[in-house]
Amino acid sequence: MNLIIFGPPGAGKGTQSNLIAKKYGFFQISTGEILRSQIKMKTDLGVKIAPMINEGLFVSDEIVSDLMEKVIKEKKYNNKMIFDGYPRSLSQAENLDILLKRYNQKIDLVLKLSVSLATIKKRITERRNIEKRADDNDSIAIKRYKTYEKSTEPLIEYYKKLGLLKTIDGERSIDQINKEISDIIGVI
Repeated sequence: MNLIIFGPPGAGKGTQSNLIAKKYGFFQISTGEILRSQIKMKTDLGVKIAPMINEGLFVSDEIVSDLMEKVIKEKKYNNKMIFDGYPRSLSQAENLDILLKRYNQKIDLVLKLSVSLATIKKRITERRNIEKRADDNDSIAIKRYKTYEKSTEPLIEYYKKLGLLKTIDGERSIDQINKEISDIIGVI
């Protein structure tokens, strides 16, 4: 089984992906983490994308697609992936379908964490106090939330039409959200 979990930055995708990965033996595939590791390692790509990430901009579909293909083609990840924060647009979703099909895989479930901007700002403030991420501040949070909302509308419709989308109330506690997700996974 491969699944996608998405929601605005700060919605708890990483937390829930991590819990699901541990519980079911999945691999958490986070474009954000992959991109931040490139920046931290100061690779050519990292140097190129650092200013974009730090300003709250999204990296190009081409760069993300190349990174995703490197992951998807790895046999150890075959049908055990949680895509955390990817895709972010309809074109990325269509490209993901093409990549998965190329390696005889598919998406089985899409989870959308629904969270308000007020909750996102509160969580990012809390996270900033712990993790000290350069891309965690209110103005970037607002910008990313609005960009996310605008860019994912067609994505939501795409997965609804495919019958794969389940919306989760992301305002609740981590445990309550995780129980609902586990219940959904249990019936697939």
